[in-house]
Amino acid sequence: MSNNLGRVAVVTGASSGIGAATARALAADGYRIALLARRAERISVLADDLDNGSIAITADVTDRDSLLAAAKRVQDELGGTDVLVNNAGVMLLGPFTSDQRDDHRHMIEVNLLGAITATEVFLDQLNTDAAERGGDIINISSVAGRTARAGNGVYAATKWGLNGWSEALRQELLPNVRVTLIEPGVVATELPNHITHSETRQGVQKLYSQAEVTAEDVAEIIAFTLSRPRRLAINEILLRPAGQA
Repeated sequence: MSNNLGRVAVVTGASSGIGAATARALAADGYRIALLARRAERISVLADDLDNGSIAITADVTDRDSLLAAAKRVQDELGGTDVLVNNAGVMLLGPFTSDQRDDHRHMIEVNLLGAITATEVFLDQLNTDAAERGGDIINISSVAGRTARAGNGVYAATKWGLNGWSEALRQELLPNVRVTLIEPGVVATELPNHITHSETRQGVQKLYSQAEVTAEDVAEIIAFTLSRPRRLAINEILLRPAGQA
């Protein structure tokens, strides 16, 4: 913890699931957290719970102006960004039909363009102290970024895109900023609850209700990755429940 005092982590999608768990894990390691999400009440409560100078910022990763305003607050109130966790994401599974076209566009805007835009907006802050301390970008992808199946085509496309962009970004930013890709399998979160296709939602909710891997498990892995000495970069982590095929 002593090595992280004064360091700042920005976490998008921090109102629930892996984002909220990561905020708690990094706060326990000494980071102050900038909690970014659309659900203002949730992140305000979490910031109060952390009670370490962390701040809640209402922001939408599909709205660049809101991210610019968030970056300004982080700079003004916390002194800049050391770690960016691109966690905001939606999983709107369902058959590939015209009825799902709004879901398709929303996933692309949040999962892929949202991460790209957040990184573009915060990158100058991550590079500011690179010579002295270095920065980190954590991109939350999915097993779906490696294996696609019927019913998750556009979701998988966003995650495959995130994976490819992360690898190119890793090469472009080294050695000053480390880039790590985290690819979880089934994790007990509320992701399935937002699926609009009712039949798909029911099936996925049943699967996720039996999930044994928790958001806290993933958060521990993120905290471990960030704790490694700067000479070591952990570029990619694929994780699944032990029983997931």
